This record gives sequence, C-alpha cells and structure tokens, in this order.
Amino acid sequence: MLHMRPIERLMKSLPAGADAALVISGHNRRYLTGFPSSAGLVLATRETALFLTDFRYIEAARRTVRGMECVEYASLRETLSSLAERLCLRCVLTEDEGMTVAEYRRFSEMLPGVELRGGVLDGLLGGLRLIKSPEELANIKQAQALTEYGFDHILPYIRPGRTEREIALELEFLIRKQGAEGVAFDFIVVSGANSSLPHGVPGDKAVEKGDFVTMDFGARVDGWHSDMTRTVAVGSCSPEQRWVYDTVLEAQRAALSVLRAGLRCVDGDAAARSVIEAAGYGGCFGHATGHGVGVEIHEEPRLSPRSGEEVLQAGSVVTVEPGIYLPGRFGVRIEDMASITEDGCENLTKSPKELLIL
Repeated sequence: MLHMRPIERLMKSLPAGADAALVISGHNRRYLTGFPSSAGLVLATRETALFLTDFRYIEAARRTVRGMECVEYASLRETLSSLAERLCLRCVLTEDEGMTVAEYRRFSEMLPGVELRGGVLDGLLGGLRLIKSPEELANIKQAQALTEYGFDHILPYIRPGRTEREIALELEFLIRKQGAEGVAFDFIVVSGANSSLPHGVPGDKAVEKGDFVTMDFGARVDGWHSDMTRTVAVGSCSPEQRWVYDTVLEAQRAALSVLRAGLRCVDGDAAARSVIEAAGYGGCFGHATGHGVGVEIHEEPRLSPRSGEEVLQAGSVVTVEPGIYLPGRFGVRIEDMASITEDGCENLTKSPKELLIL
C-alpha cells in the first residue's frame, strides 16, 4: 500500500465494527494531511476523508491537502455533529496517546450516541508510519543532509571560550539558513563534565582544551525528522578518552552490522551493548541503542533490551546511538540513522565518525 497516500492507507485499514477514525494529534494530523497547523482534525471513514479546520487555516489547507475534503468550521460541535449524522457514525476510533482525558470528554459531548473507542487507532497509525514510503524516506534523507551541513560548518566554530549555548544557537542557525523547516528537537550541546549528561541542556559553560563536546541535533523537512550525534575533542585527548570513544564507535558499528529485516530489536540492542559491557562500561550505558524516526523524533521501533519479540521491518528508519557516560567526568555518544532493508541496512548518515580533535 506504499503507493497510496497515508490517508488512503488508513481508510483501507479500518477494522470491522468501526465506522471511522478521528485523529486530533498534531503529528498524526501532519502525517495524514501533509499540512502543519495548530488546530484541526481528520475524520476518515472507508469511503470519505475530511480535514476539519477553522478560518485561520482553511485557505492554505485547500491549497495543500490532497486526497481529502477540507471543511471549515465556525462551531466544531455543530460541524462534527452534522457530519456524524450524515455519515451514520456509531463507532469512531480515537487516539489514546494523542488525546487527553479532557479532550475525550469534550468529543463525547459533541457526539452523543457515538461510541468513541480507544485501544486500536494508535497501533493502526503506528503500523502505517513504521514503513516509510520512497517520498517519506527522501524527506528524511534531505533532513539528514541539512543536519550534516550543520556539522561540517560548526566544526571551525568550536574552540576554547565558546559556550555550549553559543554553539547550539550557531548550529541551529546554520541548519535553518540552508532551508530546514525547523529543528527536529531542542539541540543538545554539552562539553567537559557536562558531556556525561545524555540529555544535558546547553548552558553558559565555556569549552576548554581537553574537553569532549557532544552534539545531538537534527533538522525537519516537510514534517520529517533527522537525528545525529557526534562527539569531538577540543585541543587534546587523553588515552582514557580515546579508549572510551573507540569502544562506543566499535559498539555502534557492531549494531549497524547486524541490522536487517526480521532481526529482533533486542538483538540489535545487544550487539552494541555487549561491546560496551565487555569493555567494563555496562553500567555507564543506561539508555536504549536506538529508536525509530519519522514524523516524530522518537517513534517505533525501539532497539532496546525491553523490546520483547518485536522485529525490524524493511522500510523502517532507526537511530543507532550507543554511549558511555562517566558521571562528573565526560561522556561519548555516536549516532547514525539507518534505513532497514531485507538483507541489511542503508546508513543515511555520511558524516565521519572517527575521533576528531579540533
């Protein structure tokens, strides 16, 4: 079904007993419509797909959205109630993760007599999003190309005296200036002892000679994300720092070498984790080896020791990002993105990852 638009795939995937799907979360709306907005919802039956939005977005939506009718509402309650009656809706699937309790109550009041059924739609949409179409993959590759441009051009900027915040802002400026729709997430730029913080926030700490600087960053293109991490040394590198860096790099390459369709996600994680454990740093790697990337920066599948029997599928895009973090001293993470194929993977990240000493 990859040749179909996402909305068409959803319409064909509605299970028996459900008359329609109601999608309100921003990322799933964007996935189905290709249109960014802060308001609106998608209502899809087996025969009809509608994007409902207000005056602020309706003109732009009608220019952009394909494969569904764009409906303007002044009163969402009246419009939705009228549509439910016209389409004879009795059971409508709703998101669990993308709908708050307050929103569920509000839509229940708007649609009296209609069963709002959770527990199905999140898995259905997640399954559709799991496999990227050629067009979706092209957007991810473009986002990654912009990310790598930023990396190439930030290196000369990094030197003793620059603060983490200054580096993060310059990196974001470089990526946006090249045409990114936006950044994929709030960038992580941490240096020296702060590099032991996997999700540290860039601050006023100035880079010093001998520091590791870890940068986790990405771009967004047409709603699709990229994700990349590189750790570089400034001025010099101790033998211990080099040993830790080389261990993380070996672990990352080990995981990349085993990725393929049908591989259990836990085994992809284990390929990296076993290298780090053998080097004596098992307790210093506390996060998963990787995660899916798409219209959200973190989505399925997960390369994690807690992934059960989940297996990789051809067409998924995952990160591979092992790390070692020595509290109060330094840390290293190296991250690429890989597109899963039947017999291996395509590494979407082309930037060098041998240790750079700036």
